[in-house]
Amino acid sequence: MQPSLILASASRRRQQFLRDLGLAFSIRLPDIDETPLPGEDPATMTVRLAEAKAQAVAQQLADPGEHVLIIASDTTVALDGEIYGKPEDAADAVRMLRALRNRTHEVISAVTVLQPATFHCATRVNRTAVTMRNYSDAEIAAYVASGDPMDKAGAYAIQSPDFAPVCALDGCFASVMGLPLVELCELLATFGVATPRTPLQVCGEINPFPCCAASSGRSVHIEFAS
Repeated sequence: MQPSLILASASRRRQQFLRDLGLAFSIRLPDIDETPLPGEDPATMTVRLAEAKAQAVAQQLADPGEHVLIIASDTTVALDGEIYGKPEDAADAVRMLRALRNRTHEVISAVTVLQPATFHCATRVNRTAVTMRNYSDAEIAAYVASGDPMDKAGAYAIQSPDFAPVCALDGCFASVMGLPLVELCELLATFGVATPRTPLQVCGEINPFPCCAASSGRSVHIEFAS
């Protein structure tokens, strides 16, 4: 019997990724406190939040049954060990984008699959180095005014066609967008779920760059046109 999948996310990008993989799923929204714990490092927080989202949705299910799987994910932007979450307001978005400008930071994405009937929970993490271009203050102001940064970790979307903030990355393009597809598919396979389409097929449709799924090291170097 094919498991029933629940995505614990309001992210339209994550929802689209699952559709692109050919998966049928329902959506439930977790209600958790995403505040970092005192002294918590970015990777530890990212894993904790992905698992907390899955567990929060599991608690919403009166009788999940043995064939239910919950998928949850969290993405964190970190620069010099400092966590850059979703901006509190426009001024905070400007602050983040100025701090990230012309520097390399790390994007950490954790994906969790939880089987609530058995409490079996597994998580995998992708870490990608992202280098921002030397965009101007005027470009920052225009991008922040668009509203696009306000619901995104680090106050940016790598796929933004107008702002186009990134000049290079080493790792996984999809992970920076919010969901590490290779790690997700590997996790689902351990629970007996095969995706109808592969990460390589999906990535080939969303961007013209090499996909980490085709690399033995699960990492690619991408340089973006300036």
